[in-house]
Amino acid sequence: MRRTALAAVCLAAAVTAGLTGCGTQDKEPDRAKEPFAGLTGGQIAERALEATTGAESLRMKGDIRDDETGGTLRIDMALNKKGECAGTMGMGDEGTAELIKTGDSIYMKYDEAFLRAQSEGEPKGEVDATVAMLAGKWTKMSLKGADADDVAAFCDLGVVLGDAEDGSSEAERGKTTTIDGKRAITLTEQDGKDAYTFYVATEGKPYLLRLDNTSPEDPGSITFSRFDEPVPARKPSGQVLDLDALG
Repeated sequence: MRRTALAAVCLAAAVTAGLTGCGTQDKEPDRAKEPFAGLTGGQIAERALEATTGAESLRMKGDIRDDETGGTLRIDMALNKKGECAGTMGMGDEGTAELIKTGDSIYMKYDEAFLRAQSEGEPKGEVDATVAMLAGKWTKMSLKGADADDVAAFCDLGVVLGDAEDGSSEAERGKTTTIDGKRAITLTEQDGKDAYTFYVATEGKPYLLRLDNTSPEDPGSITFSRFDEPVPARKPSGQVLDLDALG
């Protein structure tokens, strides 16, 4: 399953690529009756950056293109700066894997479609045996496992948002809208061939609520929510297969 673990980390890096912003210009700086009155698009992006990277936990949900496979990565994950996480990930329509990291263990549960997709090209007998053993069952590996470093890094919010701590931006202000029932201001920015649209909360802390990459060649969208809420990272109940013990 190493390809999927690595893809998850690549997704996190892609998500944070659009967060590296702090201010320059705005064509209409005096908007006394509008959110963030007098602030440039870049200054709003800077506030969103500070608020979002300052959160102790959040939920990331969405999809983004994976350059390695040409497919679409799907993710719905809650994670925090303690390195805990809980949620799901998948590649296009190739099934889903559930993931929990708590303490010094990583727990994963794969559906049949996921296992068959990840085992493509291997002998049918081996694939069938893997599906029979693992599909729909929780597995466990310690943080010393072969793929543990990749997954553990992805589960640590401090690592995921680490690349978003510095940078510059020329984001431009746009209209206000609603994202999942919350008012937000739209910011847009062009970075080479990539075109980004950011949605920043206008009430409470100026969290980043959504990031869209609207370029035709590399589309994707990630929403952020549940800031500073507890992550439901609990050891699965019932039988758990210990992959380390199985070798």
